[in-house]
Amino acid sequence: MLKFSVNISLLFTEVPLIERFQAASEQGFKAVEIQFPYSLPVEAISNALKEHDLRLVLFNVDADDLLQGGEGLACVPEKRQQFRQAVAQAVAYAQVLKPEAINVLPGRCLDESRTPEYLQTFKENLLFAAEAFSSLGIKTVFEAINTYDMPGFLINNGQQMLSVLEELQHPNLFMQYDIYHASMMGDQPAEFIERYADKIAHIQFADCPGRGQPGTGRIDFKPVFSVIDNSAYSGWVGAEYKPLGKTAESLGWFTDYGCRR
Repeated sequence: MLKFSVNISLLFTEVPLIERFQAASEQGFKAVEIQFPYSLPVEAISNALKEHDLRLVLFNVDADDLLQGGEGLACVPEKRQQFRQAVAQAVAYAQVLKPEAINVLPGRCLDESRTPEYLQTFKENLLFAAEAFSSLGIKTVFEAINTYDMPGFLINNGQQMLSVLEELQHPNLFMQYDIYHASMMGDQPAEFIERYADKIAHIQFADCPGRGQPGTGRIDFKPVFSVIDNSAYSGWVGAEYKPLGKTAESLGWFTDYGCRR
């Protein structure tokens, strides 16, 4: 049976971040994920998880200016030391929150002539993170983001992720597979997941285009969820979409696709 988590950075935004744990629990979720938890004290997150009987399954290493249009952190050669500090910050949160995986966002290269240098920096930083989180028993993941939403993103499709995995060969390194971003790049998520489920440690979804809840775009989620359920994948499936209205009103896909929380 599929295990669904909810990303409270994008959902339940009707209330402040610290109140979204309760909102998720009230809708029946048993697990949450957060893009960047660092605006809240780690003790506050830990207390909220315990109070509402939730697990935090995933969060990201800080990505600096990525969401503001910059290049981010993990691939920028001039930011190597800053990246290591961000990993140390993630480790401090992970020691308390004990997520199943931590995501390293590759970032983007805005000067195409430097792409090889940026890619090499990212691989070195990814190995550094994988070693740091391995000592905590936490998987390291990285993801592809489509180049329509983030032009210049360094890793933007499944084949590029596979190439990085094959080159680095680290036992604690896996893909985070986002069905929305893959669909935006023209990939076939069901086929990819079925073939490479053992190399994926976290899956996220939103409909495409628009990144809304299932039923607002062109993706038929019923066969996709069925493939995940019958594959070797045993992790969480994270709802990471932008609700068209109130979050509670966007959760009809649970019933529509025969899913249970």
